[in-house]
Amino acid sequence: MTFPGGVGVSGLRVYDWPTADGLCGGSPHVHLACAEAYVVVGGTGRVQTLTRQAYEETPLSQGAVVWFTPGTIHRLVNDGDLRIVVIMQNSGLPEAGDAVFTFPVMDPAVYHPAATVTDEPSARRRRDLAVEGFRTLRQRVRDGDGAALDDFYRAAVRLKRDLVDEWERRWRSGALTSAVRTGDHLAHLRAGDWNYLTGASVRRVSPGQALGMCGHLETYELSP
Repeated sequence: MTFPGGVGVSGLRVYDWPTADGLCGGSPHVHLACAEAYVVVGGTGRVQTLTRQAYEETPLSQGAVVWFTPGTIHRLVNDGDLRIVVIMQNSGLPEAGDAVFTFPVMDPAVYHPAATVTDEPSARRRRDLAVEGFRTLRQRVRDGDGAALDDFYRAAVRLKRDLVDEWERRWRSGALTSAVRTGDHLAHLRAGDWNYLTGASVRRVSPGQALGMCGHLETYELSP
């Protein structure tokens, strides 16, 4: 069972591992079907983003809320103990491969082994490889290369095309079902039927731990 609205929620302590450009932070990537929101609960940092409009840096500090739509290439930079609550659209899709790293080589035979993480050293290698590709992509955009993002998006879609049917199944059973349920509630209210309210309940869940794309994750799974 997902959180209300079919969203995903996780706690994130952004990596403090330095990279080749001297910055600390996570693995640059893009989401193909999910919007993402950051609610900053502590520390300071930035999110670097690449879109057709521009390259931007948005400062992050306690209380800030930033969100972006699918197609926004983003990199979290940790300037000091950056901690975030992450809210993801379409819970389950990001975990099923909706994210694509900005690796310099997008050939499946190279990409998929590099994207797989089993421990901290492999998470560091994945992050460093994504940063390398991100910096190249950013420079191409700054140099006025209009094909830079198109090339990346095309490769990203090619990598994930075989997963779309599975993503649709997850969307239908999660976010879409949640939205339809609200419609059912409104229909009951319109008819003056309050019986569905008698099924009210309270749930609590403890976090699990994982090495995420951008930092140490606290993940939450709600059982039925």
